[in-house]
Amino acid sequence: MGINPGLRSAAMGHHFAGLGNPFWRLLHAAGLTADELDPEDDTRLAEFGIALTNLCPRPTRSAAELTSEEIARGRRALVRKCQQLEPRVVALVGITLYGQIFGERTGGGPGAKPGRLGGAPVFVVPNPSGLNASFPGFAHKLIWYVRLRAFVDEALSRQGQAGAPEAETERALR
Repeated sequence: MGINPGLRSAAMGHHFAGLGNPFWRLLHAAGLTADELDPEDDTRLAEFGIALTNLCPRPTRSAAELTSEEIARGRRALVRKCQQLEPRVVALVGITLYGQIFGERTGGGPGAKPGRLGGAPVFVVPNPSGLNASFPGFAHKLIWYVRLRAFVDEALSRQGQAGAPEAETERALR
């Protein structure tokens, strides 16, 4: 889940559609999808047990343009979605997103977090945008997407899903 759609994603009607955004390549390189998808293929994520949503629906050039009320409204909607859908893992795309959801001043760094959504453990990956100066290159970001894959596998194993034939295609990132 991301903070909100960028202007290009909104215009295209697909998640992470910004020119040069490596999100789709990161998912594939980390082993989270068997195929390398394009933004237009975002509906195929269900094949891999993945769903995408945004905290706030309004597209902006920068998430900093969102109001505190929009973020609060998005937080409430996200909690409801997670309670209804009961995902097995929630992956947050963007380090500041964790803090916005859990009301902390900062989200800290990427990785596993103590908070839970809908009972699911939470993992944070860096925003894939090329504008992310803290994680400037593909390899810097890929490290965290690979760790997300390991986190998902571990969570599914703890939940009794390891070894099931469908476990490979039922990764529940929402």
